[in-house]
Amino acid sequence: MTTVSRGLDSQGYIEREGSLGRIQDAFRPVVAAARDRVADVFGKRLDSAYLYGSVPRGTARVHRSDLDLLLVLREEPSEADRADAHAVSAAVDKEFTEVDGVGILLLSRARVLSEHETYDHGWFLACLCTPLLGADLAEFLPRYRPDGRLARETNGDLAALLPSWRERLDAAAAAGDDAALRALCRTVSRRLVRTGFTLVMPRWHGWTGELAEMAEVFGRYYPEWADRMRTAAAVAYEPVADPGVPRELMETLGPWLAAEYTARHGVRTPGPWG
Repeated sequence: MTTVSRGLDSQGYIEREGSLGRIQDAFRPVVAAARDRVADVFGKRLDSAYLYGSVPRGTARVHRSDLDLLLVLREEPSEADRADAHAVSAAVDKEFTEVDGVGILLLSRARVLSEHETYDHGWFLACLCTPLLGADLAEFLPRYRPDGRLARETNGDLAALLPSWRERLDAAAAAGDDAALRALCRTVSRRLVRTGFTLVMPRWHGWTGELAEMAEVFGRYYPEWADRMRTAAAVAYEPVADPGVPRELMETLGPWLAAEYTARHGVRTPGPWG
């Protein structure tokens, strides 16, 4: 059985995962190019930039892992900002075969630091993101424990996501768009695994950022769903273009997980950003 780190400091707060020092040598040129492009393209629009995911955790796999960035802008992201982010992503992905895709999440400073987002995107930045450019906004955010409030505000919206996933899957399958199918497979499976983990996180009392470990921890509390969660973790690492794979997860694990999550933790608090 895999040894799972509880990811907490001596006072029971979630430790920040990842650092620039953990980036493997193969990914350092990719990160440097992404940093430079972001600085050049966004300029004064940018408040701060961060890495998250397997690259700053030091667990990325060459040719298989993607590079994930969070850009915090001084104002709410516009369509022009999104177009620029897409252009940066495409350029870095094209230049470096070491990564399988580059994803850029755009948020505003006001949103990240808002009361409504304190236990969602605020926690995400403070605990899961590694500073890359600009001042670190984690200084303005609280420390976090793996409790029910954090579980509700991070992943208590799964039920609302399922219909839109089905629509996207139907559209991609009808178009025969393998790239879109693989992207959706990765999105759905990652979210299901993370939601399964945060469902049991307060009982396990810890944090891990690794999907395989998340699935293992979840399976200790819900052994009847353990195999499906392991399948979700596997295709999160190796997404497929077969629409039947995410569809099966959405139609079996998804509804049960959404209902159980609501029963355990409630629904995410509505706010101005949805």
